[in-house]
Amino acid sequence: MKYAAIASGSNGNCYYVAKGEDVVLVDIGINTKHVELRMAKLGLSPAGIKAIFITHEHGDHIRGLSVFCKRYQIPVYLTEGTYKGTKLRLPEHLVHIIHADARTAVGDLTVIGIPKYHDAKEPCSFVVTDGTTNVSILTDLGRGCDNVKHVIKHSDVLLLESNYDEEMLRTGRYSYYLKNRISSGWGHISNREALELLLENRSPRLRHLILGHLSGENNTVDIVEQTFAPHCEEIELSIALRTEETPLYEYVPAMQTISRFVYVEQQITLTQF
Repeated sequence: MKYAAIASGSNGNCYYVAKGEDVVLVDIGINTKHVELRMAKLGLSPAGIKAIFITHEHGDHIRGLSVFCKRYQIPVYLTEGTYKGTKLRLPEHLVHIIHADARTAVGDLTVIGIPKYHDAKEPCSFVVTDGTTNVSILTDLGRGCDNVKHVIKHSDVLLLESNYDEEMLRTGRYSYYLKNRISSGWGHISNREALELLLENRSPRLRHLILGHLSGENNTVDIVEQTFAPHCEEIELSIALRTEETPLYEYVPAMQTISRFVYVEQQITLTQF
């Protein structure tokens, strides 16, 4: 399987996962021109995308959605709450409403919805799997709930939010309201919380960790690297930047790590905002 972060951060998010001709995007939070330019740098064509999955309605996850899906006539999969929250009017034939815990087949890929805590209408993260390799994209996490922990345990490739440094947020210029929103358990997780989730839940099958959705105001690449590097000696560690795409990575599983993704038994009941 091949994967890349086209964009990652509070200024925009877009993630690419593919196996052969089966290609999906998770979120389109930057404008269409920048998606096209960044994909071109990786030798990728938007025309090959089979489906777009949207995690929630915040602007940094849907900013480019309307233009992009219309231009390339790509089906969009999102929850009813997310679609209502976007306030977009997308072509009816492109919109597919799914449950937050849905399993959606896209060729040889299955995209699994992961309900989570975040201050949105009906948010979910996604695991993209071919039945052997699980690529998990976990951002915009209010907290490390049981669903998130379960996904980490079964991930071969994990893109995990590491949004803010707690001291930088505490002493920074954000308003009290915004600071509280970020750290309330419904916003984002800090570097410390992300590391704790990783250490408590990763399994030997995890081979590549990508830290993403870094705050431009309350975090730095150096802090994230210093926090995680001592704990990642046996796995590949990458950091997705706010300003450019990552390389296009390819994962080839070792036979001993092969196992199917088993969905979480416990479901989350989310408060509607």
